[in-house]
Amino acid sequence: MIQRKLNKLIENQLYKGKSIILIGARQVGKTTLLNHIVRESNLSTLMMNCDEPESRAVLSDTNVAKLNLLIGGHKLLVIDEAQKVDGIGTTLKLIVDNFKDVQVIATGSSAFELHNKLNEPLTGRKLEYRLFPISSAEIVETFGLLEEKRTLENRLIYGSYPDIINHPEQARAYLTELTQSYLYKDLFSLGDIRKPQLIEKLVQALAFQVGSEVSSNELANMLQTDNKTIDKYIDLLEKCYVVFRLGGLSRNLRNELKKSKKIYFYDTGVRNAVIQQFAPAALRDDMGALWENFFIAERMKRNHYGQHFCNTYFWRTNQQQEIDLVEESDGQMTAFEMKWKPEKKARFPKSFLEAYPVKETVVITPENYLDWVI
Repeated sequence: MIQRKLNKLIENQLYKGKSIILIGARQVGKTTLLNHIVRESNLSTLMMNCDEPESRAVLSDTNVAKLNLLIGGHKLLVIDEAQKVDGIGTTLKLIVDNFKDVQVIATGSSAFELHNKLNEPLTGRKLEYRLFPISSAEIVETFGLLEEKRTLENRLIYGSYPDIINHPEQARAYLTELTQSYLYKDLFSLGDIRKPQLIEKLVQALAFQVGSEVSSNELANMLQTDNKTIDKYIDLLEKCYVVFRLGGLSRNLRNELKKSKKIYFYDTGVRNAVIQQFAPAALRDDMGALWENFFIAERMKRNHYGQHFCNTYFWRTNQQQEIDLVEESDGQMTAFEMKWKPEKKARFPKSFLEAYPVKETVVITPENYLDWVI
């Protein structure tokens, strides 16, 4: 079994008086992680799958007396797909406040619905963690450094979902199934999606623009719709963990691009699948963009799992000076440039270095990336 970074993090937070909320895209391994935590705990556990109507019904519109009958002598209550329960926030609040010796762990694949139902009732009563596709650090910890290096190119092409890592010979078929059956499932279930075909076309357009600035105006013109629809659908794609946004850093210089954004995929395999581009690295003209997407996603995993809190940006000026990734922490900045081919030179613009409190500049290549994601 692949050792997940969140395993120890969650185990260390059990019985601290908080509900633990685990969110992430479908198929990233939330249920597998829960089962492992349950086995390791050796506690009497009640597991509820809210795909089942009976589980949803018993957790909806409940009270302390009913919950007492439900929980009984169990010490660990696991609620899978919690976003499907009406009033789940209030239910979890009742459990946290009235059952001090019971630990609740709830999962959800749609951040949008789960946040709406949890935020107000569970203020101050929850710890929230995100589970991503398998990270490079998890590959190294489970299989060793050589396996991480050996499979790097394959993961750039096919991604890092658990089933891909465990069954690489079926990677293409699995990704096709994932993008056709699961990728938009939560999004479409949110309602008010009047143009489902537009969502798929938008994701394809974003896949072709990885590493480039994204313009809502250009996307709207390309897809024959309006800016508000584009922005709304991108927001939903973020909340369902298909893509994430990187904003432009703009504070000091007049020629910095303002209100600009780049959009990356949480998983490069998903990105390649939506445009059906699985050619090997030697035959691709987008390896620079893929490498950029891969490293930024890996760095995000590293920061989240390691509880390293920082602001992230890219930087670009009207004169096309740019930096791929800027992290800001404790008033200082680290600037990253990603180069798939190490022989390509990277320069950090003097105007940026003089305008901002830069602690370090780093050129990320396949030779040194592990130093920054583990």
